[in-house]
This record gives sequence, C-alpha cells and structure tokens, in this order.
Amino acid sequence: MKKKVKRSKVAGSAVEECCVLCRLSDDDPALFGEKVTLKEHKLSVHYLCLLTSCGVYQRGEEDEGVFGFLVNDIKQEMRRSARLTCTGCKKKGACVGCFVRSCRKTIHFPCGRKQKFISQFTDSFPSYCPDHSPFQSFCVSSDLSLPQSCSICLDSIDPILSYSVLKCPSCHASWFHRECVQRQAHSAGLFFFRCTLCNNKENFQEEMLRMGIYIPERDASWELEANAYSELLEVYKRCDALTCLCDHGRTHSAKTGWFEVIRCRLCGSRGTHRKCSGLKLDTTDWPCTECAQATDGKASLVASPQGGPRRSLLSKRHRSSIHSSISCKRPSLPAASGSPEDLLQALAPQLRPLGVQLEVSGDQVLAAGLELVRRSDFNPAHSLSVRFIDSLWDSDTSRQYFLKLLVQQIQDSVVFEGPDGSKNLALNSQALRDDLYFDVGCLLSICLVHGGPPVGFFSRALYQCLFNFPANRPLTVCHMTPDTRFTRQVSRIAEAQSLHKLTEAVAASWDFLELAGCNRPINSLEERDALVEDLVNFTMITRMQLPLQRIREGLQTLGVFDQVQLFPSVFCGLFCEAAVRLSAQTLSQLFSVGFSSQEERLNRETAVISFWRHFLLESEVGKSSISLQDLLLFATGAEELPAAGLLPPPSISFLHPFNSSPPGAEEEEDGGGGGGEKKASRAGTKDWKDEGLFPQSDPASKHLLLPVTSSYQAFKSSMEQAISHHVHLLPTKR
Repeated sequence: MKKKVKRSKVAGSAVEECCVLCRLSDDDPALFGEKVTLKEHKLSVHYLCLLTSCGVYQRGEEDEGVFGFLVNDIKQEMRRSARLTCTGCKKKGACVGCFVRSCRKTIHFPCGRKQKFISQFTDSFPSYCPDHSPFQSFCVSSDLSLPQSCSICLDSIDPILSYSVLKCPSCHASWFHRECVQRQAHSAGLFFFRCTLCNNKENFQEEMLRMGIYIPERDASWELEANAYSELLEVYKRCDALTCLCDHGRTHSAKTGWFEVIRCRLCGSRGTHRKCSGLKLDTTDWPCTECAQATDGKASLVASPQGGPRRSLLSKRHRSSIHSSISCKRPSLPAASGSPEDLLQALAPQLRPLGVQLEVSGDQVLAAGLELVRRSDFNPAHSLSVRFIDSLWDSDTSRQYFLKLLVQQIQDSVVFEGPDGSKNLALNSQALRDDLYFDVGCLLSICLVHGGPPVGFFSRALYQCLFNFPANRPLTVCHMTPDTRFTRQVSRIAEAQSLHKLTEAVAASWDFLELAGCNRPINSLEERDALVEDLVNFTMITRMQLPLQRIREGLQTLGVFDQVQLFPSVFCGLFCEAAVRLSAQTLSQLFSVGFSSQEERLNRETAVISFWRHFLLESEVGKSSISLQDLLLFATGAEELPAAGLLPPPSISFLHPFNSSPPGAEEEEDGGGGGGEKKASRAGTKDWKDEGLFPQSDPASKHLLLPVTSSYQAFKSSMEQAISHHVHLLPTKR
C-alpha cells in the first residue's frame, strides 16, 4: 500500500511538471521559453506555448499569473485545446493553429518545430504551417561564395535555404542553422542580437523575427550574471618601470607621494611609481612607453564613450523597430481568405486621393510607366491621373486603357520569354543593369491595386518560383521555355533511352553542364533523371536568382507580394490564367438596379430591365452591333473586369421622358376606378414618343442611365447609337 501511494505521488509530481499546453516536461528556455510553475495552482507552462496559443491573451499586469497571462485564462485555453488534435503527434491538446483562416491545421508548439511551423513572436504572434509560411530568397553576387559552415557553430552546412537553414539578409554571407541562431538570440537578447559577420542589427533582427526566431526583450545573459565583470573592477597596482626604487617592492602603492602607483592614462594596464619614472610629485597624467610610441608622443586624454549617461532600456526599445514580445497579445483576428477581388480591395484603403499626373505619348505606355516609378518623389499610393496626348478621353477611361496596355507591353518586354499567356522570366543583362525586373514588379502591383486587368500571362513554373506554390514540387523539362538552346539540350538528355545516347547528349552539352556545375561523369541510365532535375533547377532557379529576387521586391509595392504569399492558391488564376470572357449573365449580375418608388414609373422600369437583359444576350451572341466589351467600356470605362473588381460597384437607374405621363391620363385616373386607369395606361403606351432618349453614363461613379422606352426595338436602337458613337471616340486598336 505504501509503495502504491508513493508511486502515485511521484506520478502526480511528474504531471505537475509537464506543460499544461504541450504536455512535455522539457525545460529548455532557448527552444520553449522559460518554464513557469505555479505550485499553488499545480500548473506548469512554457512561455512560448502561451505566446503562440490561439485562445489565450495577456490581460493582466506583468506580475500577475504567468507574465500577465491569468491562470483562469490558461485553464480556459486548456479546455479549448483539449478538443483539438495535433497534426504532428495525433494527440489532443493542440493549441497552435495556422494564421490563415482557411487552413485547419493545429499543433502543439514543440511539435510545430518538428513539422516546420513558423511562429512569429511579434505583432499578433501568428503561426504558419509549411504551406503558408514565409521563406527567404537566395541572393547571387559575383563577390560572394556559398558558405560551407554555420557561422555560429562552425559545423558544415548545405547552402540551401530551408526551414532549418537561414541566412543574414544584409551580408548574404552569414548562414546558420535555425537552432543555432535561436540559441544565440536567447543568449544575446534584443539589445545584443546581431549578425555574427556583418554585425547588422536592425535588418537582421527584423528578418529573424519574420522567420520565427524568438528574441527575448532583455539584456544579454552574460550581462545578467552575478559578478560577471568583477575582475574589471580591480585596479591595476604594479610598478612596471625598468628599475623600481621602492623598498617595499613593485606591488606596493602608497595613497599619496613618491611611491603612489599611477596608471597609464590611455590603456590603464601599465603603472609606475612617480619616483621610479622621474615624475613630479603632483603628476597624475602619465602615458606608458607603448602608448606614447603609438601616439607619437602626442597622447592626450579623450572623453570615453562610456563616460556619458547610458541610454535606458526604454529608450532603446523606442528606437528599435522590433515590437515587444511581451507587451501585447493578438490584437486582431487572422485575415480571412476570399476571392482575389476581395483580397486586393483590402489593399485599396491605403490609396490616397492625391493624384500623380502622367502624360502618355502614343503607345509608349511602358516607357511612361517606367519613368513614373523611377521618379524620386514617386508614391505608389497616389491615385493615377492619365492623359494621352492628342486625345479627348476622360481621365477614368484613359487610366483603364493605360493599365491594360501596360500589362500587355510588360508581357512583351525583354523581362519575359516564352509563348503568349505562359511566360517565364528571361535573363537579360541590360535589364539587370537597369533594374528593370524590380520596376516591372512594381508596375504589376500598381496595375492590380489601381484597377488594372489581371496579369494572366505568368507560367505556372514562374508562379511557383516566385511564390512557392505548389510547395516543394520539383520543376520538369516541360516547365522550361520552349525552343531555347538550354531547353533543347536538357530535352535531349531527358529523352536519351540508352547509356550510349545519354553519353553523347552529355558530351554535346558539356559547356552547358560546366556552367551549371553538373559536369560529373554519368555511368548509368539511372543517373539521368537526377541530372535533368539539376539542369532544370539551374536554368529556372539558380541562374535566375537575382531577377526573381528583384521582381519579388518590386511586387512588395502596396503589399501585393505579402497578400499573394498568404493566399497563393487564390491568386494563381489571377497571374496564370487569361481573363474570363465576358458573358451576359456576368454583366447582368454586375450592376445593381435602383428602381423608382412610384408605381407607374416602377412598371415602366421593370419592362426596361427586361429589355436590358435581352439586349445583353443579343450582344453576347452577335445579334447586335455592340459587343459586351463596348457596353462595359461605355458604362464603367473598363474594357474588361479589373483584377480588384469595379469600385464603386456599378449601378443602374433610369432616364424617363420629360413628360412621362401621357396627356389626359390624370383626368381619367381621377374620373373613375380601375378601368379608367387601365385605359389611361394603354393610351399612354400608344402615344408615347421615344425620340431623343439615349443612355448616359458616368464612368467615374460606374453609373449607367437606361432610357425608358415603349418597345424593345426603340431601346436597342437607342443603346446602339449612343454606344457606337462613344466607341468611335476611343482608340481604334484596343
């Protein structure tokens, strides 16, 4: 009985030592944060488990609960997570979820490290699964060589960016293991954590936080040790003169007089008795021989940088761009995924009404766009006001036409290669010198947010290289640009069906293999696939690293790249698929209809809406001289639906005749009952004159006025005349 009781006590203490969120008893502050145990509540928890869990918030003061996390809130989180299954260990209690709301993956924090989850310890403390997590891009430079060892532990490292291998964003030469840099961050703290090679602090800390490294907001661990620098407080007391004249020896130092040891005013590590160096009795300023020689005998006391008042930790915190990891906890909910239009419209509020004027000559749209983004005062958030020289188009129509031509000319530029609608990046030395890749990425972002058409011409391979979607899927020969020298060489190697033909293909492409670093001997046909994969990766990724990096940085404009990286599956069609052809149903659903409140007008407007829908169907099948594109252009100023949707939403109201009630109708209505009313209505329809009624539009407000006519033929004739006249004023080549 005693043994059973003893075992139960041991088991109970073991349970108390386990973290209530991850159920592990590990106590490694560098990986899991400080483990806090509240004996009165029989509760232990890792600090990082608290920070990353989705359902608990820091509602108390720093001295309450566990660093401000109240005990009742922690227990409530235990009950919430007890129903969730960890995707790693398949056990209950998963309290960490992917920040992307459409993703349902939940996990324990320690399991998340094994499953390559990335938790960002700043702002709202989001966590991302491998499918949605941020990643680093590789930078190629002629004066940099790939590292062979971790710059922290000095063990060998494969220079391939991944979850477990990170690099410095500033020098690109310092590479390290994730666990190494996490332990360095835990040791150095916020105020001493920096790159081990280039010593950069701000950019390095910002990048490490983005990649899921926890940086404690405290001083370095070596600064917090008791008596850590006690030896520095010991004053040097020894005479170093060639001949010491003191009877009590070199280590004797009187409080005053000839045999007081005075120290070098510069290094402080040499001393002498005044008598031994022939100094005056009141001498206090003395340089040792080494310092006097180094300063050519002109040594003088300088103000020590440590002499001024030390900046407080609070002032350091305000100067740093890194947010405190303790001061806040998830102030906002995760962004919900939706359509590309909704996600792009979420970026629109940053746009400012202040416009930037842009004049375009002829079809030189790309040149005008490049000139715009290269201005020193350019701000992408300013609205665009475009004017084509020698044209009378309104500003909104000009802007839509400019954005459409801009996407077309970017597709045909030297930056891209391949068939229309499926372009890959091209490596162009002049474009690299002009930094054209960055400018093109910036212009594409502006087009998407400012109401331009979808991109639609990226190949799936280019989209995967830029946004890592689909994730971890190898590229093949079919992803390469057709009919190029590299593609033909790789295809010949891939199609070799015998070792002899494979050897011939390799020999014929030896210069290409030498350039790609794949000039290894091929001894069997089984090595063909690995060689082809290496060549494809070199052609599309390795040699294109700088263009890919610059276009990514350009797409950062207005937050487009970050939005796409969060929801790559949603945006894939926007970048890689041609715009969906307009249909009568799409256009009919696009406009909201505002009917009149008067019953007589409402009846007429209801009939006109039927005319409108029938007219859309005839335009779609070619029974009208007006196309759906012409109609959309007339009503909204856009020839096709923008990627971000139409803002404001298009609407329809009605244009009634000046005398909307026929003569005599009111008298008959007043004179007698329902029969008179019907008679008046029939009389009005018979005598109604439709001349002079034409549709009107305001592209800026996306508002369309439909003429109220008595018959469909009159409605169709009116629409075709007005829209045809409008189309003739627009460019003939669209």
